[in-house]
Amino acid sequence: MREPPGADIILLNHEEKVLLVLRDDKPSIPCPNTWALLGGYIEENELPAEAIRRELQEEIDLDLEKVQFFKEYSWEQCDEYIFWYKIDLDLTKIHLKEGQRLAYFSRTELKDLDFASHYGEILMEFFTYLENSSS
Repeated sequence: MREPPGADIILLNHEEKVLLVLRDDKPSIPCPNTWALLGGYIEENELPAEAIRRELQEEIDLDLEKVQFFKEYSWEQCDEYIFWYKIDLDLTKIHLKEGQRLAYFSRTELKDLDFASHYGEILMEFFTYLENSSS
């Protein structure tokens, strides 16, 4: 059975580090205690960009008016819409409502993380996209 489609966002700071959330360590949720992008399921009659803005508001009280679309993925278990945005956030001032903690990671640090779902693959592709678009 396929999951509902999801919307996730790559938040990138000025050092080109990506913000990830460590998922809760609850056996009742998918992929507990792993690293993930912020985001969630798209609700009925909601556009993916609306969903990611809603999820950011719900998860970290962040209101972004406009996000940039990166790519749509179609996996066996679900479809994912990935967005991105450059922003420097002070993590000491963020109130995280879902998950254990937030942290920034460089591209090289990502290889040592245990990811939920396909996030590791998505991030590697995103960093390649950034390299190619800046050259």
